Amino acid sequence: MRLNRRHFCAMSVGLLLSCSETEKSPFLFEDIDLDFYVFDDDFHDLIRPETKASILSQGFQWSEGPSWDLNKQILYFTDVPKNEAYSWSASEGLKVFLNPSGAANVQGFREPGANGLFFDYQSRLLLCNHGRRSIEFVQGNGSVRKTLADSFDGHKFNSPNDIVATRDGHIFFTDPPYGLEGLNQSELKELPHNGVYYLNPHGVISLIDKSMSFPNGVAVSPDQTKLYVSQSDPEEPIIMCFELDASYKVVKKYVFFDFSAYLVAGAHGLPDGMTLDSSGNLFATGPGGIFVIRPDGQILGRIGLDRASSNCTFGENGKTLFITNQDRLLRIETQALGLRWL
Repeated sequence: MRLNRRHFCAMSVGLLLSCSETEKSPFLFEDIDLDFYVFDDDFHDLIRPETKASILSQGFQWSEGPSWDLNKQILYFTDVPKNEAYSWSASEGLKVFLNPSGAANVQGFREPGANGLFFDYQSRLLLCNHGRRSIEFVQGNGSVRKTLADSFDGHKFNSPNDIVATRDGHIFFTDPPYGLEGLNQSELKELPHNGVYYLNPHGVISLIDKSMSFPNGVAVSPDQTKLYVSQSDPEEPIIMCFELDASYKVVKKYVFFDFSAYLVAGAHGLPDGMTLDSSGNLFATGPGGIFVIRPDGQILGRIGLDRASSNCTFGENGKTLFITNQDRLLRIETQALGLRWL
């Protein structure tokens, strides 16, 4: 049987959601030391060697999908198995944003909650809804939710996982079976593939790729000519690159980075979510932490973490990296500037 990413990720120990006061912040648990694996000296131009991670909150089952609202200065993220979405800010700490985040009282789902989130350039919060098998956008306090897509060629999606949008409103998303009981063997699965999709501003959906076994995280390069898609498959843990023309059609695809050599005992996690800095460096989750990879595919280094990480994003002044790290939400200060702050 093919293993999925959760077999490689130790699950939460069931800590209670709470905040303990410290001198630094009323919403900060503690700072933790980090291990850095440096493959190129340029790594320390992006991450200083003395950098620590701050635990902002903990007690989640599987934290996911972080996305930063530049206007409100708020981070949004999800807990997929718990079927909740949260907001976090330096002024107010953690709050429940959506409950349920996905769908309630649905049968046949191992994870009915929302997964990936993305604030698009029109200030809409895009959301991958496992339980409703759809792509949505959320406005205001979450009371307004609209479905953008829920099927392809008359067949329901599996369980949309991660999402990204370009500056001019074009959307890319992945659709693995992680939300379904039985994954690929689920009786609810209507599509014969696990796909990577493109949704244009007029609502037309195109299938970009159907060959990836477990497509997961997505990111678009600063010049919007490359789409990166991770594959959470221990048999082939890779990031694919899809080169795009001016109309966002794929003109070339190839393996951008292969994590196989890093999939060793004690290195928790698989390729999952990712984000980009303004120079096009990819900050990608993978075995043992967050990999920093240059635009040419060469690894600069890894931020070592002792738990599996699902995703990351830049926030605050653009030099803060937020990481959803299994049962925790972490914050790391960087020298890199997030793509949205260009």
